[in-house]
Amino acid sequence: MRLLLLVGVVLVAGVHETSAIAASTSAVLIGAGDIAGCDPDRAEATARLLDKIAGTVFTAGDNAYPSGTEQQFSRCYHRSWGRHRERTRPSPGNHDYETDQAAPYFKYFGAIAGPTGRGYYSYQLGAWQIFSLNSNTNARDWGVAQEQWLIKELAASKSHCTLAYWHHPRFSSSTTHGNQVHTQRLFKILHAQGTDVVLAAHDHIYERFAPQNAESRADPRGIRQFVVGTGGEKLYGIGPARPNSEARNDVDHGVLKLTLHPQSYDWEFVPVAGGKFRDRGSGTCSAPLASKGALETKSDFAR
Repeated sequence: MRLLLLVGVVLVAGVHETSAIAASTSAVLIGAGDIAGCDPDRAEATARLLDKIAGTVFTAGDNAYPSGTEQQFSRCYHRSWGRHRERTRPSPGNHDYETDQAAPYFKYFGAIAGPTGRGYYSYQLGAWQIFSLNSNTNARDWGVAQEQWLIKELAASKSHCTLAYWHHPRFSSSTTHGNQVHTQRLFKILHAQGTDVVLAAHDHIYERFAPQNAESRADPRGIRQFVVGTGGEKLYGIGPARPNSEARNDVDHGVLKLTLHPQSYDWEFVPVAGGKFRDRGSGTCSAPLASKGALETKSDFAR
């Protein structure tokens, strides 16, 4: 992965195993995490951004606050981001798992959230392979089952460009949660197969990192991670910048818009009305570090 352009403001239908969304020269993926409490003003402000931007919507978890109940999905999430449900490809967060195995999350999103109860799936978006993963350690299929599925899906993928999203960030400069070590294995598997972008939330900030590996070493062929916990819940503070952090925002809510080209991508943080923070740039897709299928026998990923 090679940086082409950097302009940043630095502030402290059904989805089964793999499903296709109409391929085109370029595709747009837009969204955030940490979205909708029942005081709806901030979630409504970010939903209005979605109203104006065509494309596929991702959620990086914690969709309905405070506990992901059926009532909170219908009264909190549905009144704002819910109007884009049909074009949304969600992922679950820890607040969604405040209920028994996130049952209301799966009921609300239905088939677009992948197989019921599992919380991870993949789909094609333009020329890109997209993975929505489950980073909740109390999820039924957390661990080996998801990792083995991911390795096989990556080995079978024909896409040159790959993106994944989940809730807990591998890296974060927030003073609230910070780095989430339990996601390191997912990050390492993805890095070995040339994944280009990872999106996460959990910390209610925006942050962009330079390409790096799972141990936070800068790597031009590494993964560029974004933290996009700016969907509507109250923002957190930011502490000292973690290694490779390039842009940070704890002032404005907003969404991340990614324009996915066949061999490259553009990013843009879009703030809510009245917001001043901006961050945009471009990158190119990288080749896998390991040959296709090689991960299936690599002991690095065996438990």
